[in-house]
Amino acid sequence: MLIKILLLILFFGVTIAVGIYCRKHATNVNNFVLGGRTVGPWLTAFAFGTSYFSAVIFVGYAGQFGWRFGVSATWIGLANAIIGSLMPWLILGRRTRVMTQHLGSATMPEFFSSRFNSKNLKMVASAIIFIFLIPYTASLYNGLSRLFAKAFNIDFWVCIVFMAVLTAIYVIAGGYVATAVNDFIQGIIMLIGIVAVIIAVLNTNGGLVSSIKGMADVADASGSTGAFASIFGPEPINLLGVVILTSLGTWGLPQMVQKFYAIKLEKSIVRGTVISTVFAVIVAGGCYFLGGFGRLFSNVAEFRADGSVIYDSIIPNMLSGFPDILIGIVVILVLSASISTLSSLVMASSSTLTLDFIKGQIVKKMDEKKQVLIIRVLIAIFIVLSALIAILQYNKNIVFIAQLMGISWGALAGSFLAPFLYSLYWKRTTKTAVWCNMGFSTIFMIISLMISLGVLPREVFPEILRSPINAGAFCMLAGLIIVPVVSLLTKPPEKTAVESCFDCYSKR
Repeated sequence: MLIKILLLILFFGVTIAVGIYCRKHATNVNNFVLGGRTVGPWLTAFAFGTSYFSAVIFVGYAGQFGWRFGVSATWIGLANAIIGSLMPWLILGRRTRVMTQHLGSATMPEFFSSRFNSKNLKMVASAIIFIFLIPYTASLYNGLSRLFAKAFNIDFWVCIVFMAVLTAIYVIAGGYVATAVNDFIQGIIMLIGIVAVIIAVLNTNGGLVSSIKGMADVADASGSTGAFASIFGPEPINLLGVVILTSLGTWGLPQMVQKFYAIKLEKSIVRGTVISTVFAVIVAGGCYFLGGFGRLFSNVAEFRADGSVIYDSIIPNMLSGFPDILIGIVVILVLSASISTLSSLVMASSSTLTLDFIKGQIVKKMDEKKQVLIIRVLIAIFIVLSALIAILQYNKNIVFIAQLMGISWGALAGSFLAPFLYSLYWKRTTKTAVWCNMGFSTIFMIISLMISLGVLPREVFPEILRSPINAGAFCMLAGLIIVPVVSLLTKPPEKTAVESCFDCYSKR
């Protein structure tokens, strides 16, 4: 216990010290939200990766999909590295950095407003981000509950309060720079932790070959063996849905894309691409590879009264018999993953609401100091609100909140992925197409939520789309068709305005 407490104290001390030290870099909106667009490739790459992979991935998704798909769940992690990390850096990185600086955009809604000359588009995009990021933010606390209960024997709400206070201190004090520096430190912890845990888990079962053989002997629902050790597992179609949702999603999530806004130089993007991809291979590939052996620990798994496994209990119970020093590293790993993503989400939510919704709409005149103050206040409000939602869900077991969390990725990425991608590359993209895509994805995911809650009959959707994960993946892919089709069927945008936006790409 002493080792675990000392590790926590050291972690808290370093995190808060970074926030206090970086407060001098958070004096105006550009510095507070984007670090003055002077962040280097290492910090940006780690900020991208740690915002991507949270405790939801390590505890929730790795446990759930590892249990369902077996060793083939590793494909999800590898796809996250290639499709979710490498390709966004290659395809979106430079163009996002150059055009957002050219248009003076600090947030995704502000980019849409400048690109299509529409304040209404900015406000609606801001509302979508606010509505769907809050429940996703609340979900980050859940991954810590069981680990902290096993490691420290403390109540869930105590863990939430610690995490919320720690995040609030360094984000409010130091803004984006503090977040980026802490993301780098937390990323190093995640890399070391995941490698140590994988080695320990495999050694528990006699090594890699023995572990895979053990998975091959596990029977699926039909009583057959071998599926959980096969290349594509027992549910290849559903595996593909998870791959698309968790990999393509980063292309349209505001808190992810915003990392490209802040990078210092165009040439830094090449180095950042390599760093981010390697980080994702180790962390995401490692998490899902680890979760793929969850059924070997079914003797310590927790089950509900109906016989279904509690997914969030799988990873913590896999680690329950390990030495204290390893448990302490895992706790810091999950804490790092959660806090890094939480800081990214609250920064995106507060800056979007301030710059895109309050400024110019509710408060007509706002100087730099007032904008930074309001962003800081909103960060505190968002952290408190998400913590209260997490505590409420845990104590009252409100399923609605958990289901809304799962839908948020599909709604956000479905709404923004295609419009943002085409806006960077295609001059013919129209404002009407962006409206249509946002409306389609938001409504489609709300219907998916209603089906999962039993408000609407399941027959509304075909069987393959009844899963919120598959529904979210469908929205992302559908947007890639909706935007160009509607753009070609509607009036072209004004040529002078479009050429003005794209001029930036011809400059060095």
